Amino acid sequence: MKKFFLIILMIGMAAFLMATGSQGKEKVTELTYSIFFPPTHGQCKAAVSWAEEIEKRSDGRIKITIFPGGTLTKANQCYDGVVKGISDIGMSCFAYTRGRFPIMAVVDLPHGYPNGKVATRVATEFYKNMSPKELDDVKVLYIHGHGPGLLHTQKPVRTLEDMKGMKIRSTGLSAQVVKALGGVPVAMSQGATYEALQKGVVEGTFTPIETLKGWRQAEVVKYTTECTDVGYTTAMFVVMNLKKWNALPKDLQKMIEEVSEEWVGVHGDAWDKSDDEGRAYTLSKGNEIIVLSEEENQRWAEAVRPVIENYISSTEKKGLPGKKAVAQVKDLLAKYNK
Repeated sequence: MKKFFLIILMIGMAAFLMATGSQGKEKVTELTYSIFFPPTHGQCKAAVSWAEEIEKRSDGRIKITIFPGGTLTKANQCYDGVVKGISDIGMSCFAYTRGRFPIMAVVDLPHGYPNGKVATRVATEFYKNMSPKELDDVKVLYIHGHGPGLLHTQKPVRTLEDMKGMKIRSTGLSAQVVKALGGVPVAMSQGATYEALQKGVVEGTFTPIETLKGWRQAEVVKYTTECTDVGYTTAMFVVMNLKKWNALPKDLQKMIEEVSEEWVGVHGDAWDKSDDEGRAYTLSKGNEIIVLSEEENQRWAEAVRPVIENYISSTEKKGLPGKKAVAQVKDLLAKYNK
């Protein structure tokens, strides 16, 4: 009988020690992060550094596993993947799901963005100021946007007339820009663009110059037209599953928000660095950069003006503040252009 009680006592003590020992250990939250950029791209590297900083500042309480190149969810499925919990965090373009984000779409209009740093600051602050309900089903960590979208083609485009009838890869509102300039928009993701250019499915692409290196597109185009006055951006989200976010302790939530705010600048700088590298890379391939005259730039700007006007009218008809959204972007552009 004594032996029996001794065994029970030992089991009880072991259970107590296990319980008290486990209380001293912090729970590790493991998160998955789906990114459509390939692992070699500057924006994927910026996201990896964000994840590493989160892990560092959380003292290991958060561990993030990254799935680059759309290996967990494809670019156009990334947002829904976060909502449904397929991934805990996701990065992709609003434009890959047309019509889903009518207010955020205003950021992508041809406002004449000078660089990625300005585009990223404008996109993030626009979201904070407008707080569109279309993003209420996720936790928005931050938003970033590339430098001015330019025209890259297989034959030279020096005037609006040269653009007429050309099949140009474009997404979201940039497709309307292509149409306004006389081209034929063809929707596809960046990942599919190289092969489409190579096979002649499209004759050009509207995209920031960084893609000429980041996505190797300088190998399948010969010319870049610097149509800076119609320079658009593509806003990209970094969002988190709401259930996973709400389950985090308040101190970790605060830390993630602080790091995310810092990484707005990191992504903006990365976009500009990538643009510089893309420019150098395409020139090294013997490709030509065509600089439009001031007069021709104005012709292009005038041609795309209806795109902005149509956005305002279509959103207002749906009861959405399209006019206010456009005015907000213009104000932010003026603020960050100083």
